[in-house]
Amino acid sequence: MERKFLVDLLYQLLLLRRFEERTLEVLMQGKLASTMCHVSIGQEAVAVGVCAALAKQDYITSTHRGHGHLIARGGDLKRMMAELMGKETGYCKGRGGSMHMTDITIGHLGANGIVGGHIGIAVGAALYSKISKNDAVTICFFGDGATTEGVFHEAMNMAAVWKLPVVFVCENNQYAMSLPWNMSTAQPRFDLRAQAYGIHGVDVDGQAVLAVYDAACDAVARARRGDGPTLIGAHTYRYLGHSRGDPSAYRSKQEENDWYERDPIKLFQAELMTQQVLTDDQMNAIEQRIGGELEEAVRFAEASPFASVESAFQDVYA
Repeated sequence: MERKFLVDLLYQLLLLRRFEERTLEVLMQGKLASTMCHVSIGQEAVAVGVCAALAKQDYITSTHRGHGHLIARGGDLKRMMAELMGKETGYCKGRGGSMHMTDITIGHLGANGIVGGHIGIAVGAALYSKISKNDAVTICFFGDGATTEGVFHEAMNMAAVWKLPVVFVCENNQYAMSLPWNMSTAQPRFDLRAQAYGIHGVDVDGQAVLAVYDAACDAVARARRGDGPTLIGAHTYRYLGHSRGDPSAYRSKQEENDWYERDPIKLFQAELMTQQVLTDDQMNAIEQRIGGELEEAVRFAEASPFASVESAFQDVYA
């Protein structure tokens, strides 16, 4: 792989991590429009690895824990931060907040606050692609909790029967709120789950960005040439609680420490250093670049106006 591509992957991983760390700082300062904010710190390799495999015309659908998906797809940090602060310049004019950011111009069909609520939307987009022959593949991100929702099974079956160009990506961060993965399913392997629907399935280390990228490239290529859906189970971990108010008392410190040892950013950074693809100076330059971009985003959001009361009923009906 080209050095530039590898370094850019690291930049994306760090950008996701630093954006959400800064978001939590802004939240603690009381500047966010809502305390409903779900970060994906620890899961960055899934969003970055998958989105790196996409073409310009492709679509994604996202979850309530979706900041990383939008950033990895090329989202505007300033509009994201403005949305989080409830400002008129935000992606949804300050009305959607953390769980509903959307950017149709880059193929992002929307985050969704309903667990599994967007899975059917993804299959609908894939059906549109097949009918219109627009050569687009749809990526559907969701968490392990969504695999127990009825819409997951309905959508998987429909996509399989019609061989739709969709890739289902489960970000298995081991917990559906506080319910452990091993207590919510009798079949933890996604390759075997996929067989039940008659489609291709693969389990991948969600902490290894290149492993995720390889799996996504294969799945996207299969979908684009008409071979139907793929179910990717990316096994990862959220380092913080389900949301800000969750202290994660249901997890052991040993479990958390074991996953901290497999931080996707530290693993990839060490790999690039070992291969002499990255230097300390380059690493410092990346951090400085990201720091400047985040400062600009926060300043933009703070300077933007709140939505007026008179606009409350705008954009409600089409």
